[in-house]
Amino acid sequence: MATTAFAGSGQWQNLFNGNDLSGWKQINGNAPFEVVDGKIVGTTITGSPNSFLASQKSYGDFILEYEMKMDEGLNSGVQIRSLSTPDYQNGRVHGYQVECDDSERAWSAGIYDEARRGWLYPMEYNPKAKTAFKKGGWNKYRVEAIGNTIRTWLNGVPCANLVDDMTPEGFIALQVHSIGDDQTHAGKQIRWRNIRIMTDNLENERQLMPDVREVSYLNNKLTDWEKAHGWKLLWDGKTTNGWRRARAEDFPDKGWIIANGVLTVNASDGKESANGGDIITTQRYQNFVLEVDFKLTEGANSGIKYFVQTGLNNGPGSSIGCEYQLLDDQRHPDAKLGVDGNRTLASLYDLIPANAQYFDPAQMVKRFNGIGAWNRARIEVRGDTVMHFLNGVKEVEYVRNNQMWDALVAYSKYKKYENFGNFKDGHILLQDHGNEVHFRNIKIKPL
Repeated sequence: MATTAFAGSGQWQNLFNGNDLSGWKQINGNAPFEVVDGKIVGTTITGSPNSFLASQKSYGDFILEYEMKMDEGLNSGVQIRSLSTPDYQNGRVHGYQVECDDSERAWSAGIYDEARRGWLYPMEYNPKAKTAFKKGGWNKYRVEAIGNTIRTWLNGVPCANLVDDMTPEGFIALQVHSIGDDQTHAGKQIRWRNIRIMTDNLENERQLMPDVREVSYLNNKLTDWEKAHGWKLLWDGKTTNGWRRARAEDFPDKGWIIANGVLTVNASDGKESANGGDIITTQRYQNFVLEVDFKLTEGANSGIKYFVQTGLNNGPGSSIGCEYQLLDDQRHPDAKLGVDGNRTLASLYDLIPANAQYFDPAQMVKRFNGIGAWNRARIEVRGDTVMHFLNGVKEVEYVRNNQMWDALVAYSKYKKYENFGNFKDGHILLQDHGNEVHFRNIKIKPL
């Protein structure tokens, strides 16, 4: 491949020679790729799965730059560190994808995990970069994949800042997304040009990415960035340190299991706090950002509670606090109870349904990765303003300690608890609701 000198100490290698598809191979779908006027052109067809034009060579650490132009109404992306193996869904391409998205969602340059975990860095994490994409025009992408960090730029704007260690090496691939049987999108095209990569002396060529939120998926481990920004592990991934039963000073001797960096509440016939019981933090928290990765089993019900006051309920059932609902919406009957879906996943349980604040909830489908997959809950408490997020997307926002909040509580199951939700601080709780649910990466940033 041809190389050209770079201003620093690295060298660029052209991945596309401008004449033919040497060094590339097509896998999975049947959408055609061809070279036209010095550009790689992919054309959509009906009846085909996602189609990929993959580099024959694999790459680990690199800096990649390319330009792409996409007909409006399509979705596309470029795979990095990706794989296609017989033992994974019969060779289906899977791995990190740098998104190209011209929809109103505007998540271009976000990072998606194709055919595996779903969205890792939706652009809701960096909303000011959502205007960087030029619809119908040429867009220049830069991707720095070095060690366990993947960072993206779009037309010079810093976009995604991801830390993940699942796949350290793989091919690069251009995607023509499936359009199913949609004839209105058949024959539309995606074009790529000026595709080049650098693999040596990368540290000297890294660009600064100030003020862009880092999102990490390292298990039960804080990055240097997180430490510098005040994050702390709320669970160390190994012991019961920092946690106890909601109604005792010790940790449950049954009902909860710690194994392989995962904290699991066991199934016990779906009964509320009747086996090991709820567990709470030994400390109380007032203003904070809390993140918890969770994995639901089929039909499961659980919750993450905050502002928990252990003395409010001395009878059977769970301890009382505001609850981020964890639920299999499709299979658990609780999803159909309450009012307007206020007992569904990511809702403020029995008070505010997820997505209620959006003008058109139908356009904001919950970003749920599914049963048996890891999902991320985030709760932000800033004074009396509280927000719930699911996989990076805001689902609920409310203000407490006012007349409207008190009226809302008065029409809920919490009306009998004086001052519910208005407490200055409280414990954080993981609920035992008698269903198997898994937790990990529990971390907090006190504000």
